[in-house]
Amino acid sequence: MTGTATSLAASGLLAKIEQRAALISVIGLGHVGLPLAAGFAEAGFPVLGIDTDRAKVEAIDRGESYVSDVSSETLRRLADRAAVGSDGGRPGGRLSAVADYERLEESDVIIVCVPTPLGKTKDPDLSFIVSTAEEIARRMRRGALVVLESTTYPGTTEELILPNLQDLDGRRYEAGTDFFLAYSPERLDPGRKDWTLGNTPKVIGGVTPACVEVGARLYECVVDRVVPVDSPKVAEMVKLLENTFRATNIALVNEFAIMCGRLGIDIWHVIEAAKTKPFGFMPFHPGPGLGGHCIPIDPQYLAWKLKTVNYNARFIQLAAEINFGMPSYVAGKIAHALNEESKPMRGSRILVLGIAYKEDVADLRESPALDLIRLLRGQGADVAYNDPYIPLLRHDDIAMDGVSLTEEELRRSDCVVIVTPHQGYDWRWVVDNSSLVVDTRNATGGLAGPVGRVVKL
Repeated sequence: MTGTATSLAASGLLAKIEQRAALISVIGLGHVGLPLAAGFAEAGFPVLGIDTDRAKVEAIDRGESYVSDVSSETLRRLADRAAVGSDGGRPGGRLSAVADYERLEESDVIIVCVPTPLGKTKDPDLSFIVSTAEEIARRMRRGALVVLESTTYPGTTEELILPNLQDLDGRRYEAGTDFFLAYSPERLDPGRKDWTLGNTPKVIGGVTPACVEVGARLYECVVDRVVPVDSPKVAEMVKLLENTFRATNIALVNEFAIMCGRLGIDIWHVIEAAKTKPFGFMPFHPGPGLGGHCIPIDPQYLAWKLKTVNYNARFIQLAAEINFGMPSYVAGKIAHALNEESKPMRGSRILVLGIAYKEDVADLRESPALDLIRLLRGQGADVAYNDPYIPLLRHDDIAMDGVSLTEEELRRSDCVVIVTPHQGYDWRWVVDNSSLVVDTRNATGGLAGPVGRVVKL
């Protein structure tokens, strides 16, 4: 990048970053923050993780990981001051964790990865960002870099965080001179091995050119390619475009699945044939609903923001209507399939396979399995579940223990519903030992030879 960060504060921070001597504090140690903290520690930085959830802090202290993208072995190694860095030579950084904000005053870099959920009325809940910004403002040292990674609406960085950092100790601090502020959307996809923190391009937008330069220099230490953009608003909008793109296309293919069901057409055959076109088409796949923290939530942030400028985000609203309606559609499929077996929903034993929001992760956030379980129970079904990644389900009004997946369990179930296609499941064995299977993910689509009664989405 072109050198623009010319203040003494910028020069000092850039030197610390170059020497891997900058203390990096990562606030929020969930599925985004912990992998990021581990990545910087692997690159040789001293890293302090901050989370008010003491259970997470204690787990890190014990070297026990609770997210799929960071192994326990990695945590234990990064806790060792003598650990060897990822280049095999330079001593690695040390990752430690605390449950309070006191050490922020020591930090050269502060990265915010706190949750940004939706409220009950689908409005953004930015309380975590606001409270975190206040804690930073009480303790931030002059010359520090603050980066927000939490997903939010365009304008958050400059409207909510910047004012908190400008007036400190009775004097006005200037962004780009006295401190540095930027937004960089997280792009991790939990469980993926092909696209990781290191090889996924990192977008960053700074409040000033100096802010974006300092932020880019930091991230260049852990990612192969940094993509600077004109402002935090642009970077914030990038994340919303990426996930709204996915949400609307998933809604489209979900509606196609419904239409194909009405017309007696196999949607999965349609997709397989359509994706042979080498241009102008990108395959998306239907399912029982949206899950994860990003895709169901991020578009709602944008829709809310647009209401403040008197604009109705119609695509987003229609996509949400279709996607959030899929658990009800699946429940209807199950009821119809049971009816074909002369069985009512009420009193039928239904076994749900997989409740995580995606395969091969222990992540329950916004999982459509939760709504499906509520719907089935509400219609009187006896619902059980199995998920090798989530043996106990404790979520709001649902408290269930997973059952062991045995031949006896499959055979006593009136219907087996495939919600999350974990790779550890043996689908041939499941189908051969079940009287009825409702497959919402086409997990059984590749089975050769005759199969039992399988109802596709």
